[in-house]
Amino acid sequence: MQKSKGLLQEIVIAAGAGGTRRSPTSKEAQVAKQKAKSIHPPIEFHWHLPPPKEKKRSFVSKDSFKAILTNPLDSFRSKKSQSMKTILEGVRNPKDEQIVDSFRELLSLEGHATGKHYDYHTLLRFLRTRDFNQNRAKEMFLNYLKWREEFGVDAIAKEFKFEEYREVKECYPHGFHGVDKYGRPVYIERLGMVDIDMLLQKTTIERYVKYHVSEQEKTLHWRFPACSLAAKKHIASTTSILDVKNVGTSNFSKPARYLFLEIQKIDSNYYPETLNRLYIVNAGSGFKVLWTAIKAFLEPRTLAKIKVLGSNYLSSLLEVIDPSNLPTFLGGSCTCYDSGGCLFSDKGPWNDPEITQMLHTMIATGEECEDGGMRGQEAEDAYGGDTDNLQVKDVYDVTPATDETSGGLAETEGPDRPSMQKIRAFEDLLTEAKIKIATLEAALEDTKLVLRGLSQHLEELKR
Repeated sequence: MQKSKGLLQEIVIAAGAGGTRRSPTSKEAQVAKQKAKSIHPPIEFHWHLPPPKEKKRSFVSKDSFKAILTNPLDSFRSKKSQSMKTILEGVRNPKDEQIVDSFRELLSLEGHATGKHYDYHTLLRFLRTRDFNQNRAKEMFLNYLKWREEFGVDAIAKEFKFEEYREVKECYPHGFHGVDKYGRPVYIERLGMVDIDMLLQKTTIERYVKYHVSEQEKTLHWRFPACSLAAKKHIASTTSILDVKNVGTSNFSKPARYLFLEIQKIDSNYYPETLNRLYIVNAGSGFKVLWTAIKAFLEPRTLAKIKVLGSNYLSSLLEVIDPSNLPTFLGGSCTCYDSGGCLFSDKGPWNDPEITQMLHTMIATGEECEDGGMRGQEAEDAYGGDTDNLQVKDVYDVTPATDETSGGLAETEGPDRPSMQKIRAFEDLLTEAKIKIATLEAALEDTKLVLRGLSQHLEELKR
């Protein structure tokens, strides 16, 4: 996911963290050169939509014209549906597609029944992370399927409720917040503010790991598709920021080390190629000592995606993220005051009513796409089967609402609940009406083009 050799540079603590650059030795340069062979472009690299080609003017047959006038919406919906599918799936690299087909055939010949996890993008992720070595990719992929079954990933995505969500975020600040300039989700952690003792009073390591897996599933099946529709191109990775201000060896107690290693193992082994770039900011001398040890657990491909920065990190972040999508504590302009802070807001396209309405429609119609996430049935499983009235924010903030006046939990049943349901239903209808109006306007433009073409054709026949 990194940009070839340009990103394969020595990872150093930037000025401002007390570190200095040193020239790599000849041996290090040789190792770096060998690693560069296994570095591939970002996973979205080949999935840009092709540039629009200039359309040649053509005349419409009488039957086609009649069909368009009879039911213009059907014609437009078909085009729109195909366009959305292209965005979600991306434009495939023919070379990659051939390798994926060969890999799928290898799995089939060895008796591994194909299923929902054998889609193009999932197989490609495992191939890329193993440098397209099919035998190594096969071993990793089969271990992934085995882990999903043994760990009960499908059941976690469907049934797991993390009621301690907000309490955990108080002692472990983290969350998704907006998108980068390419359209990828931005994920932020404030590692220096983690209180591991308090965390273990609010939850257990086992429950937190399950929560982490459920978030990974939601990112694959909901956030990436929403970002793809918003950016009008295939999105399949995240840009992450890790704030390590005041982090030192004292922060990594035995429980903290175990939790870190468990999450790192899950992300590396079972969700490969979903990280585009990781910016570690506010790295000081204490973190330098830890970083030396941490690097031993990371693969070269992962290290190439990491940029470690000191206190002068803002210019690097602003190159890839707009200030409106950066919290003020990182030098941006966003506070998310109404949500109780940026890391509680879950701000992003996955909470945009028009985008979510499109995704709801695709789920309801069971529209298929091979994007590695966002299949109708999988989305239903991931959100407990209730997608008709899905409020996306509720998916991530599963804690009951807090009554600000009393400081306690608000009642789930009350006199205002029917009113709120009516308001939400009205909002859904309004969003649907906007989409239908846009559809009619586009269909009208298509009809105008057809009429103009027929008029020109009649003029030519008169000559």
